[in-house]
Amino acid sequence: MSGKNTGKGGKRIVAERRYPAGGTAKPAAKKRHMNKPKPAARKTTRRKANKPRGPFRRLLGWLMLPFVWLFRLIWKITWRVSLVGAVILAATVLYVASTLPNDYRTLVDQRARGSVTLLDREGQVFAWRGDQFGGMITAGTVSMHLHNAVVATEDKRFYRHFGISPRGIASAVWINTQAGRGPLSGNGGSTITQQTAKLLCLGVPFDPDQWESERAYEADCRQGSLWRKAKEAIFSLAMEVSYTKEEILTIYMNRAFLGAGSRGFEAAAQRYFGKSANEVNPAEAAMLAGLLKAPSRYAPTNSLQRARDRGETVLKLMQDQGYLSDTQHAAAVANPASLSSAAAAEAGGYFADWVMRSGPEIFTRNTREDVIIRTSFDQRIQRATEEAMQLVFQERVSEGSTAQAAIVVMSADGAVRAMIGGRDVRASGAFNRAVQAQRQTGSAFKPFVYAAAMELGYTPNDYVVDAHLCLDVPGSGQYCPRNYSRQFYGNVTLTEALAKSLNTAAVRISEAMGRENVRKIANDFGLESDLALGPALALGASESSLLEMTGAYAGILNGGSAVAPFGLVELRLQGDSDPVITQGGGIGERVISHRAAQHLTYMMSRVVAEGTGARAQLDGWQVAGKTGTTQSAKDAWFIGFTADYVVGVWMGNDDNKPLRGVTGGGLPATIWHEVMVRITADMTPRPLPMLNPGRAQPLLSQGEQQRQAREEARRQQRENRRNQRRNNTDSIINNLLNGLFGGGN
Repeated sequence: MSGKNTGKGGKRIVAERRYPAGGTAKPAAKKRHMNKPKPAARKTTRRKANKPRGPFRRLLGWLMLPFVWLFRLIWKITWRVSLVGAVILAATVLYVASTLPNDYRTLVDQRARGSVTLLDREGQVFAWRGDQFGGMITAGTVSMHLHNAVVATEDKRFYRHFGISPRGIASAVWINTQAGRGPLSGNGGSTITQQTAKLLCLGVPFDPDQWESERAYEADCRQGSLWRKAKEAIFSLAMEVSYTKEEILTIYMNRAFLGAGSRGFEAAAQRYFGKSANEVNPAEAAMLAGLLKAPSRYAPTNSLQRARDRGETVLKLMQDQGYLSDTQHAAAVANPASLSSAAAAEAGGYFADWVMRSGPEIFTRNTREDVIIRTSFDQRIQRATEEAMQLVFQERVSEGSTAQAAIVVMSADGAVRAMIGGRDVRASGAFNRAVQAQRQTGSAFKPFVYAAAMELGYTPNDYVVDAHLCLDVPGSGQYCPRNYSRQFYGNVTLTEALAKSLNTAAVRISEAMGRENVRKIANDFGLESDLALGPALALGASESSLLEMTGAYAGILNGGSAVAPFGLVELRLQGDSDPVITQGGGIGERVISHRAAQHLTYMMSRVVAEGTGARAQLDGWQVAGKTGTTQSAKDAWFIGFTADYVVGVWMGNDDNKPLRGVTGGGLPATIWHEVMVRITADMTPRPLPMLNPGRAQPLLSQGEQQRQAREEARRQQRENRRNQRRNNTDSIINNLLNGLFGGGN
């Protein structure tokens, strides 16, 4: 028993058999659970884990390793670069935001040019020039309908985005590419904030030293390059940081260009509807908001129907987005917006352009202030003038004719009441034939020849010989004027010679009075162009404008004093009560005596009563005037006056082609008649200030008698000097003859 371990009770201690005799065995504790089935999933998993990988799978894994590594590298770089970019973008936005003014209102009106509002003689607005502002409005006080129309049309997610709209940009790119355009051409997907940034030119002010013109400056602001779009996005984000949505919308509504020179919705509402933007109804609001797409195309002054069609589109958008009920939408469509009377008239475009050109440049063409100009313009007379001209061209001028016409209506003091510079009576910014065209005056110049005769003491009943005449002109040979009728009338009075517009008589008188005297009188009456030096001066070989000629005739009407045609009566800055410039009248220095002017007026009245201007006769009115037709009928004139108004009419072709069958006594006189019939419709006839030589001189005041006595004394002195020169000449001739023929013995 030795060598074996025993316990206390002598019992032998035996180790537990842990393994069966035949091989490996589970521990006893585990043995109790040998009959329990193992989970199928676990068993399957162990089989797969133990299954050896095929060669294809191992190859695929090796091939994917570079791509996995590259993806992980790109991801690490991307999120780091994105983080850095986000930090840089945020810093840039914050920096740009710091450069924006704290008070957004300073951005509301930063026009490089001011505006000019033109008022007629009654104080009513009839034209606008320059960049019209009209005053600041806010998104909170403007008409609710206009506020909603702008948002619905331009940016329906305005209150939900942060300055730029990725969805809008993606949609615009898709539309542009589908239409075959570049991704940035056409639809821009810009938010209102981005459009405002563009209107502000990304904070870059206009610098006349840097930019050739404002047009070039604005064109640069509108360019759509990728770099420009990126800067625009940053500026937009900066604006969103600095200002509220309502403040951004306020800037936008005050800066947007809306056609016809209107900057901002207040100016546009005043321009088109004659009311504030705070008062517009849904239809008017929709029409104004519709201008944002294409201001010139949809301007109601260009095409009211096109503007209304665009307005209906905006109204539909407002309805779809819940800004208008079905009832409100139907009412707005049934009652579309209409223009104010001033906007609908579009009167006085030529007149307004003339005032802008003739006025002081610092307050008109290049003004940086908002200017109010009260003018001499009369809208009633302008309408009458337009109607008359259109009627004559419709009824008397053949279809296809290229003939043009111009009309000026003026008071005796030079105040221009109406002006038309071409057949397109509503044109603006066009070539103004009443002012800019220099044309030969023809026989319309002859009154200044007879004015010289009247001033030198001749009377309307003095005689002149109408017969064949030839004059030697140095360097040109003989000059032999002929009458239009191709016949001569012998001895005729000066009145008859003017009434029949006899050319040879006019040349004889001009030569007798002295061309320099004729030229000086014409110049003093306002014909500023270089007048002909030869005998053809008397027949209107020189060129003048219709405005100059009409002003010269006004000088005859007012008694012989020069006239400076004017349209500007008073100029003041907007907001100021005291005017900067005032114009009390255009009458200047006396050119011929009052008596000479009265005699000349009488002679010109016979032109209409019994001469070449018979078509200008006006029932119940005394009319004086003169016709004019140039060589080959390239120009035709009639200028005439009653006691109240002088009206000048010119017809011709821009290319100087001859008119067919037109003389000054024909269509121009007919147009004059139609104009004056309308102007004088409600007026009481007044006699012309003329002196009939066959009647006694009318009684004059003592002061007028003294003045005329002085003039008569001066006339007598001139007559004596003339007689003395004549006697001296006769004496010299007699002495010469005596010397030649021995008369001295």
